[in-house]
Amino acid sequence: MKISESKKNILKKIRQALSNSVPVPFAQHEGSNNLYYAAGQDLEIEFAENFTSLQGRFCFCENEEELIAQLSALFASRKWDKIYCKEDSLLKMLSGNALNFSFTNDLKNCHASVTGCETLVARTGSIVLSSAQQNGRTTSVYAPVHICVAATNQLVYDIKESLQLIQEKYNNFPSLVTFATGPSRTADIEKTLVTGVHGPKEVFCFLIENYNP
Repeated sequence: MKISESKKNILKKIRQALSNSVPVPFAQHEGSNNLYYAAGQDLEIEFAENFTSLQGRFCFCENEEELIAQLSALFASRKWDKIYCKEDSLLKMLSGNALNFSFTNDLKNCHASVTGCETLVARTGSIVLSSAQQNGRTTSVYAPVHICVAATNQLVYDIKESLQLIQEKYNNFPSLVTFATGPSRTADIEKTLVTGVHGPKEVFCFLIENYNP
């Protein structure tokens, strides 16, 4: 294929630019400074406000015993008895209690999935998950309801802090990092907002104060 002279000139300039790095001309460029600053309130409160404003369902628990009681009430009220969970710590905690449900390996036909998370981002109300977790890539996406169990020490203010913590946690950065910000929603169909099209219809976050995931 014949290349025009103008295209050759453009490619030549690109090669020259790549071979001779130019220092960033602005000392205060984005990347070394935070664009957002905490509002001054507790991260728990800010996360809860932003998470619920995006149709997420939030519950604060003081300890594991309160979590078990809240989950028991939720499962009973919704008549959920097929729960998908792959994380050892959560399986151990939930299996040791007399809850009226059973674990299933059938993700497609489960009533809800229960996962942990990497972090919670207070500014955006996002649950951060990665492919390095035992749940893998699919658990929080394919189940009709996603239930996240997190600890207060997993709260960070912004996305940058979350990514830094993930980088420090793993030798190799996970191949996938997901920011789940409320239930799945789209407005592609006649510009009408519809939830649950590309993922869970409901997202719950149970935040525990005295908990070590």
